[in-house]
Amino acid sequence: MAKITASVFTSHVPAIGAALDLGKTRDPYWQPVFQGYEYSKQWMKDNPPDVIFLVYNDHATAFSLEMIPTFAIGCAAEFKPADEGWGPRPVPTVIGHPELASHIAQSVIQDDFDLTIVNKMDVDHGLTVPLSLMCGQPEAWPCPVIPFAVNVVQYPVPSGQRCYNLGKAIRKAIEAFDQDLNVHIWGTGGMSHQLQGPRAGLINKAFDNAFLDRLVTDPAGQAAVPHIDYVREAGSEGIELVMWLIARAAMSDKPPTLKHRFYHVPASNTAVGHLILENNP
Repeated sequence: MAKITASVFTSHVPAIGAALDLGKTRDPYWQPVFQGYEYSKQWMKDNPPDVIFLVYNDHATAFSLEMIPTFAIGCAAEFKPADEGWGPRPVPTVIGHPELASHIAQSVIQDDFDLTIVNKMDVDHGLTVPLSLMCGQPEAWPCPVIPFAVNVVQYPVPSGQRCYNLGKAIRKAIEAFDQDLNVHIWGTGGMSHQLQGPRAGLINKAFDNAFLDRLVTDPAGQAAVPHIDYVREAGSEGIELVMWLIARAAMSDKPPTLKHRFYHVPASNTAVGHLILENNP
């Protein structure tokens, strides 16, 4: 049977992808960010998954304000890097895992969560930047990836509790899959940031680090935090952090092993947060 062995949490700042693609990783501004992922890249090589289930949000590439599902699972055989207005990132095509993705969709929908099935879509920096941070710049990504897009752009957005409950349903689905697969589940987005309005540029280090603490030690308590608290304390885009709760809830109920923690500001106009947790089934 399939099993979830680890979860990875990381910001997906688009400027990080640009810094990678333009060879700026050693620039004084960017070097501290990439240094924080050196451990992670080695950990990834030492703990290779068979499949990554990657929770992210689309940034008006696959979806738009004309139609944006609350939760969408990519069931295609492959996903091309999206053109976000300046051409696609020079990264490999993402290979999917249609069999596992379809199984998860069937199981989760039967558990009363409404998912949108997507059989064709491009994937933007929300998905490719985390892969680059963890895997470097390979000719091909090291394993298949199942994209799972969450609407944190167009209100109403799902609550942290809804995301947390969904993560538990995803865990149940993966553990019922009848192939021996080592699955990583990644939660991406955040941390505190606001891109517009009078509070543009907001970063709240205290909130971010309290969130990281609680995600490890009290995820159920964090799930109960109302969305307005994220917006008030972490900015309008800070609501992206509810996606981390999906990945955290997919872990075992036993306390995980914290392998790596990293936090840095600023990266563009965003705080960068990162955790690696290993499962203790």
